[in-house]
Amino acid sequence: MGAERQIDFIRRIRTTDRRTVQIGVMVRRPGETWFSSTIADVSVTGFRLQSFMKLTSGSDLWIMLPGFEGRRAHVLWTRAHEAGCTFERPLHPAILDHIVRLWANREPD
Repeated sequence: MGAERQIDFIRRIRTTDRRTVQIGVMVRRPGETWFSSTIADVSVTGFRLQSFMKLTSGSDLWIMLPGFEGRRAHVLWTRAHEAGCTFERPLHPAILDHIVRLWANREPD
């Protein structure tokens, strides 16, 4: 399946709402070291990453959400310093709620 067809397919099957956030995360490409980044929206199926890391559509990465182990994700698209990614395994809704609630009450740095 081509990248554009895959993105259209994912948009059609998306059944969860994205939550607009600014959450600090750690990310890394396989075999590299972790570094700080930010996600700008998140759902149980994926997230929009804001990062200066060079990413390409079709590549994999690891993301560590605050308080949780790293989890594998797949890059669907990139644009400037953003990337749309899908989790290898969806988040449990309770985990998503917990992370969003934690960061909603956080004081800005």
